[in-house]
Amino acid sequence: MKIAICASEGAPYCKSGGLGDVMEALPAALSRIEGNEVVLFLPYYYKVKHNAAYITEKVAEFRVSLGWRQQYCAVMRLTNRADRVQVYFLDNEYYFGARAGAIYGDIDDGERFAFFSRGCLDAMLALGFTPDIIQCNDWQTALIPVYLKAVYYDKLPKTRCMYTIHNIEYQGWANASFFDDMLGLPWEYRPRLDMNNSVNVMKGAIETADLVTTVSETYARELMYPYYAHGLDRVLAGNAWKLAGITNGIDTNTFNPETSKSLPAHFNSETFVEGKAKCKAALQEEVGLPVKPDVPLMVMVTRLAGHKGLDLLCYIARRLMWESDAQLLILGTGEAQYENFFKDLARQFPEQVSAQITFNLGLADRIYAGGDIYLMPSKSEPCGLSQMNAMRYGTVPVVHATGGLKDTVPPCDANGEGGLGFTFQSYNADDFYAAIKRALNLYENNRPAFRALQKKEMETDFSWDVPAGRYMELFRNMLSW
Repeated sequence: MKIAICASEGAPYCKSGGLGDVMEALPAALSRIEGNEVVLFLPYYYKVKHNAAYITEKVAEFRVSLGWRQQYCAVMRLTNRADRVQVYFLDNEYYFGARAGAIYGDIDDGERFAFFSRGCLDAMLALGFTPDIIQCNDWQTALIPVYLKAVYYDKLPKTRCMYTIHNIEYQGWANASFFDDMLGLPWEYRPRLDMNNSVNVMKGAIETADLVTTVSETYARELMYPYYAHGLDRVLAGNAWKLAGITNGIDTNTFNPETSKSLPAHFNSETFVEGKAKCKAALQEEVGLPVKPDVPLMVMVTRLAGHKGLDLLCYIARRLMWESDAQLLILGTGEAQYENFFKDLARQFPEQVSAQITFNLGLADRIYAGGDIYLMPSKSEPCGLSQMNAMRYGTVPVVHATGGLKDTVPPCDANGEGGLGFTFQSYNADDFYAAIKRALNLYENNRPAFRALQKKEMETDFSWDVPAGRYMELFRNMLSW
């Protein structure tokens, strides 16, 4: 099967969040399936263009139509990737190559990614690559299914398009004039993108894609409700017949306690007791906490933002420190109110709390390995990767049962049996506190059961092989329509 994957970011080339991780792992997993030919289209950002590690050659050039504009585009083929995925970068100096800052956040982001969306389709034609399936992601590529149906139907008549929502909060809004001035679409497509007298490109993708997927089964069901859908609940309900959820995996080669170069000791599901103990002691020393092997170490690696459930943790943090002989380690950056809170908490409880207000991938890896309990009380979580990373390293999660957290962390009882972690249903601080106390009680009063739970987590398959198989099942169904 010929599969084209289009995204605004993909590790290791360009990454700002979880989408970048998915676009590193999913194409690779699909390419390992016999008979697949997988190509990945990404923007040729400044940070990619000027990185000597990525060797490219120009294989095509053309003009992309954006309303009355004709914008230059070159296709750069990556020549030094080791696996079977062929990566192509779309090059335009003005939109991507000359901007050395963050990959998102410019005032003309709508124009930039309209260019990228249409450019991906033009690149497929220029390369002579006719995909069976196009898989595109989030608002930045939401115009691909629209253009495919409206403009390229005669050039790619048998190509089917899957649109994947990773985070519905960001939908690609633009002024109503954007449709006429920039998109160059037939007038009859305006109602598909029109919402509240503005253009909403995610709405257009939901309306025109052959299949719409989200990154967990529970999140797909949650999007039927206004609380989660950020205004698109009616649009999704009207297209519920083509909505499906596929829970993400993680890159088990990158997140591997047996091989990670960031760790002071390596371990697996048979040797984790000694290995995690060494990692925990080294981690406590690194972040300035007392080295106490029998004190439970609770950890978080997170963006410090409200929807990550940090308001709940702030509400109970001092009570937790007063009432428990436990340590808390936070790694992340974000909103000033949370950065300041955890800095103050660390000053108030220097023997129990460490706040690492920074971005450090190596430290994140060591936290996954050295922690005992992983806290993830997100208000909403389309899928979440951190809880699976933590379990891969034998760190027991405490999570709010929402989205992908509900799908990947089935609840265990007070004895650590029947599931993979501790969960709470209602989004309130007292329920979160009670779930943490259940985890602490198991750690403190029944260490063999706690270790049995850790072992069970480490032996659970969180790889991309399972979701890749589900993607292939849906791809085959789409081609049979």
